[in-house]
Amino acid sequence: MIEKSFALLFFLKKPTGYITGEVPICMRITVNGARKEIGTKNYCEPDRWNSQAQRVKGTNEKSKTLNACLDVLERNLQDARLKLMENNKVVTAEALMKILTGEEEKPRMLLEVFKHHNDQLAALENTEYAPATVKRYDTTLEHTRSFIAWKYNLPDIEIKNLSFDFVSDMEFWLKSVRKCNHNSAIKYIGNMRKIVNYCLKTGWLQRDPFFGFKMAKREVVRDFLSDDELQSLAAKRFGIDRLSQVRDIFLFSCYTGLAFIDVFQLTPASIAKGVDGKQWIFTSRQKTDTPSRIPLLPQAQELLNKYKDHPRCINEGKVLPILSNQKMNAYLKEIADLCGITKTLTFHIARHTFATTVTLNNNVPIESVSKMLGHKSIKITQHYAKIMDKKVSEDMQLLSAKLNR
Repeated sequence: MIEKSFALLFFLKKPTGYITGEVPICMRITVNGARKEIGTKNYCEPDRWNSQAQRVKGTNEKSKTLNACLDVLERNLQDARLKLMENNKVVTAEALMKILTGEEEKPRMLLEVFKHHNDQLAALENTEYAPATVKRYDTTLEHTRSFIAWKYNLPDIEIKNLSFDFVSDMEFWLKSVRKCNHNSAIKYIGNMRKIVNYCLKTGWLQRDPFFGFKMAKREVVRDFLSDDELQSLAAKRFGIDRLSQVRDIFLFSCYTGLAFIDVFQLTPASIAKGVDGKQWIFTSRQKTDTPSRIPLLPQAQELLNKYKDHPRCINEGKVLPILSNQKMNAYLKEIADLCGITKTLTFHIARHTFATTVTLNNNVPIESVSKMLGHKSIKITQHYAKIMDKKVSEDMQLLSAKLNR
């Protein structure tokens, strides 16, 4: 809101039931029609007050002292008005009054606002937000705190001091000091941008420090198992039950495309008949809360049947006796060595394998793959399609044969 009108008025305010004697001198500030009134802690008899000049009549010492006090108040008001304008703040009657009475708003600090945001996220953990999301914002807060100490040698920074230099220097710091790769650095800065956007919307920040800053991530080639590697993994016989169990749960994800947390939370209630009368998985991705409906392939159904009477599945109401993500990944590295797989095997590779080797490589339309993966946009699924060299080769062979005919 731009200041269009501004007025100051000194006046006498007679109390209810007034008969005689001195009355308080008050001041009224009016900005764009909105007004605020306050007493000046000075008093004057009505017959000595010049309402037109808004000052006390007379040249005696008392009149001079009272008028000098009112002059100081008027100068303080103009100084307060100038201060607001210099700080790009909206001039309002309330803001001016707060400065005059010493009740001026405390400076808004970045880490304080960030901490408040994270506390709200934590309160909604497991209902509105996944634990991984809460942890990611906590990590970003700590990175921001460390960066401010590194760059400014301060415990915090005023929001109004955020600038393009702050953002670009934080990117440099994340890459050079924290040794983050480009995409990780951009993710952390993207989390901080949410806080900055909030400050912009509340009016605490007048200019966007991200204006002109490029947030583009670099495309990453995602690892996945080839058909030979997948078959080798499935055929391998282990002498240790825990390795067989981890391998089976990993294979289940390869044939369903479910991420670790979604497999972890899968219950028998999520398995039901689909439109074709066969067994489907009906779930929502925890990461995006996007519905996902997946017809069960025979390999996946066989694994569910294998573990339906497992004690942990019965006691915990799960379809598979899955361990923690950390333990699963630790055992998968051991499994990869035993199977002669040189890729760094993690649970998430199973999801990529489903998207590429199991579905796209077998001519399942990308729209169907996107739906089963629970992607919000088909653009995300297209990242998998770009790396299918085998599919490109097959398509070109068909075209070559057609042209030869």
